[in-house]
Amino acid sequence: MQKIPINLAAPDMVLARDIFRSGSPAGIPICGRGTVLTASLLARLQQLGVQSLYVEGHPVRLEGDLSPEQQLQELERRFAKTLDNRYNLILRNIYRRQISDMMGEQGGRPAE
Repeated sequence: MQKIPINLAAPDMVLARDIFRSGSPAGIPICGRGTVLTASLLARLQQLGVQSLYVEGHPVRLEGDLSPEQQLQELERRFAKTLDNRYNLILRNIYRRQISDMMGEQGGRPAE
């Protein structure tokens, strides 16, 4: 899941969280989780004042984001001294899978 500014959202991205009017989760959602974004829906959300949204995966690489390879290198560095502990090894493998799943095969498209 990735939080992105609405101007970087594109058709065919999928919402990972509900969108509420005025950012208040107390009311009825404007759009529900799992909704596939379209150009017209994005235009309507912008008209309603939505500034950011959560989408599934990590489809956009923002400035300062580490590449998937850099994230995996950092993960290995952090766990390097504790891999003899089987629980830490399990945790490292969970994190590796999470990074791979989150970034997808392309590692996110660069922000325009």
